Amino acid sequence: MSVLGNSVVLVALIASLLAMIQYYRAVQGKHTKEVARRWVYGSLVGIVAASSLLLVQLLQHDFSNGYVYSYSSRSLPLHFLLSSFYAGQQGSFLFWAFCSALIAVGVLAFTKRRGHEAPVMALLMGVNSFMFLFVVVKSPFVSVWELFPQIPSVHVPKDGQGLNPLLQNFWMVIHPPVLFLGFAALAVPFSFAIAGLWRKSYSLLSEHGLPWLIFATVVLGTGIMLGAYWAYGVLGWGGYWGWDPVENSSLIPWLVGVALIHTILAQRGADKFKRTNVVLATFAFFFVIYSTFLTRSGILGDSSVHSFADGGAAIYWLLLTFMIVILSSAVGLLYLRRSELRPVASDHLFLTREAMLGNGSLAILLSAAVILAGTSLPIFSKSSVDPSFYDATNLPIAIIMAFLLGLSIFMQWKTQDWKASLKKAIPSFAIAAIGVVGLLFLKFSEPIVLLFIAGSLFAIAGNAYFAWKLGKIDIRTIGGKVAHVGIALFFIGVIISGRYSVTKHLTLPKDVATNALGRTMTYTGWSYDENQKAGFRVRVEQDGKEFFMTPVMFDAGQQGVMRTPDIASFMTSDLYIAPVSLNDASSSAHHEHYDIQKGKSVMIGDIEATFVRFDMGSRGQDAMASGNGAMQVGSVLQLRNHVGSETVTPIAVYEPGGATTYKPTSSKLLGANIQLVSMNVAMEAGASMVTVEVLRSGETQHAPEALVVEASIKPWIGLVWVGTIIMTLGFLLSLLKWRRVQ
Repeated sequence: MSVLGNSVVLVALIASLLAMIQYYRAVQGKHTKEVARRWVYGSLVGIVAASSLLLVQLLQHDFSNGYVYSYSSRSLPLHFLLSSFYAGQQGSFLFWAFCSALIAVGVLAFTKRRGHEAPVMALLMGVNSFMFLFVVVKSPFVSVWELFPQIPSVHVPKDGQGLNPLLQNFWMVIHPPVLFLGFAALAVPFSFAIAGLWRKSYSLLSEHGLPWLIFATVVLGTGIMLGAYWAYGVLGWGGYWGWDPVENSSLIPWLVGVALIHTILAQRGADKFKRTNVVLATFAFFFVIYSTFLTRSGILGDSSVHSFADGGAAIYWLLLTFMIVILSSAVGLLYLRRSELRPVASDHLFLTREAMLGNGSLAILLSAAVILAGTSLPIFSKSSVDPSFYDATNLPIAIIMAFLLGLSIFMQWKTQDWKASLKKAIPSFAIAAIGVVGLLFLKFSEPIVLLFIAGSLFAIAGNAYFAWKLGKIDIRTIGGKVAHVGIALFFIGVIISGRYSVTKHLTLPKDVATNALGRTMTYTGWSYDENQKAGFRVRVEQDGKEFFMTPVMFDAGQQGVMRTPDIASFMTSDLYIAPVSLNDASSSAHHEHYDIQKGKSVMIGDIEATFVRFDMGSRGQDAMASGNGAMQVGSVLQLRNHVGSETVTPIAVYEPGGATTYKPTSSKLLGANIQLVSMNVAMEAGASMVTVEVLRSGETQHAPEALVVEASIKPWIGLVWVGTIIMTLGFLLSLLKWRRVQ
C-alpha cells in the first residue's frame, strides 16, 4: 500500500508539471490547450486516489501505515477518524494538495469561458506542482516500521497511538480543512496577478480575479474564527485569541487579502492601485507559505504551542525556495513592466471613495505589519513578543479602521464634496454620540474605549442605512455594507469583553454555597461520563433561577490532565467556568491563592508581590535544547518587604500534546514555594492576570473535598461571534454580486 500511495502522488506531481509546461507552450502559440487540460484532470485523479487510499487505511485501521498508527486508533468514532486525515504534517499537506487540485479544475472552467486560461493556469499549475512536491517529500504513506524502528518488522500494531484529545472536538473536525481550503484559494488571485503582468493585461486581476479573492478571504476568515471558537470553548484559558505566532501567521494573509479587496474596488472604480494590487496579491499568497514555513519548519517550536514538530531539512528548504520563487516572479515582472505601470499623477483629492478605500487598506496593512514584526521576532531573536504588544499597537489602528468603515460609504468616486459627504454622515455621527452618552451613564469612562465604540457605532449606523436602502433594490449589492456592520459589531465585542471581563479564582467546597461574580455557586460532586471523563457539577443561582454547569477534567495519558471549561451564554454576557484542580477531603498542606494583575501588587502577609511581566524567552529555548519540545512560560514576580527584595519566576510548561503543568519556585522572603495556578492574557497589558499559590510546608489543616475553578464573566462576548457571522454573510453576498458581474 505504501508503494501504491507514493506512486499515485508522484503521478499527480508529474501530471501537474506537464500541465504547467503545456499551458506555457500554449501561451507561446506552440501547443493547444486540450492536452494541458487532460493533465490538469490527471493531477486531480492522482491526488484524489492518494487521498482515498489514506482515508481507506484510516477507516480500516491499517496500522502498517506509520501515519495511521501515529494519529488514529480503533476507539475513535468516524468523524474523528476523518479528522485524523489532517492531524499531522503529512496528512495536512495531502489535504492541502487535494484542495489545490479541486480549485485548479474550478479555475480551468472559469478561465476557459473568459479567454485567459493558458497564462493563469500555467501559473496555478506551477503552484500546485510545489504543493504536490511537498506530499512526495513528506509522504503519509511511510510504513510503521520505517517511522518506528523499535516495532518488530513482522509485527503489525493492534492499535494506534490515537488522536490528541484536544483535537477530539467538533470544531476541530471542520476548522483545519476550511483553513487549508482558504490557503489553497489564495493561490488563485496570485496567479491572476502574475499572469496579468506576464501578458501585459494589467486589469486581469481586478476584472476576473475578484470573485476568487473574495472566496479565498471568506473561507480563510471562517477557518480562523472556527479555530478561535474552538480555543474559547475547549482549551480553558479563558480567551479565543492569544496572539500565538501560528495564529498570527494565518491572520496576516487574511488581512492582506481584505486590503486587496478594497484596492481592487478602487481600481475598478477609479483606475488606481494597479501596481499595488499585484504586490498585495503576491504578498497575500507569500504569507500563506510563510505561515506554513513558520508552522512546519520547526522554527517556532520554542515560542508557539501550535507548531508542528520539525519537518526536516527537505521541507525547510522547499518552503524557503517556494517563497523565493513567489517573490522573485513578482519582483522580476514588475521591474520589466515598470515603464507601463508608472503611477498616475495624484489628483490630491482625499475625500473620495477611492481615497477612503486606499486609507482603509493602509490601516489594515499597518496592522498586518505590526503582527508580522511581532510574529517573526523569534526567528531573529531568542525573545518573544508579549501579547500586550499586539493589543496596544493594534487598538489605535482599529479605531482608525472603524471610522473609515463609516466614512467611506458617504464619499463619491473621483469627486470630492466634503460638505455634502459630511451632511449625509450627520445622522450616523448623532447615533454614535448618543451611544457614547449611554455608555457614560453605564460608567464606561476610558476615553480610548469610548472612541473605539463611537467609531464602531458610526460605522454600523451608516452601513446599515445604506444596506437597507440598496437592499430594497437588489440584496446582492449590500454585501460590503453588511460585512462592515459585522466587523464593527466584532470590534465592540472584542473591546468590551477584553477590557471588562472579570475573573475570579475560586475554591468551591462540596455542598457549600460560595458567592462570587454576582452569583451563588455550589459544587455538588462529580461523575464519569461514557468516555471516562470526569464532569464536575456546579449549581449556579442568580435572581431566583438556577442552572448547572459541568466543566470537565480527564487523564489523557501521555498528554497529561486535560481541562475543558463549561460556558453559559446569556444575552449580554457569558459565564465561563474552567476547572483547575480537585482537592480531596484529607489533611493537606496549607495553600494560599492570590490573583495579581500585570503591573499591580497584592500583599502576601507582610510581603508586597508585583506581577511584572511574562517571560517567554530563554526558558523556551532551554526546553527545546532538552529535546522535549515543550514551551515554558514564566511569570516574573517581584517580592519586597522591609528586609529586602527578590525576583521569582514560577513556570507554566505547555507540552506538545496540550497538557499544562506548573513548576513551583522557592522564595526566601516567603519561606515557601510559589507556584502558578493559572494565567489569563486579556486585552491591554494591565488586564493580564496570573493566579499564584503559596505552598507552605509544616502547616496542615483538614479540608473538605473542594473544586478549584477559574470563573469569569465576559460581557458582550456574543458580539464577537455575531459580528463574525454577519461579516461572513456580507462576504458571501459580495461573492454573489461579483460572480454575477463576471
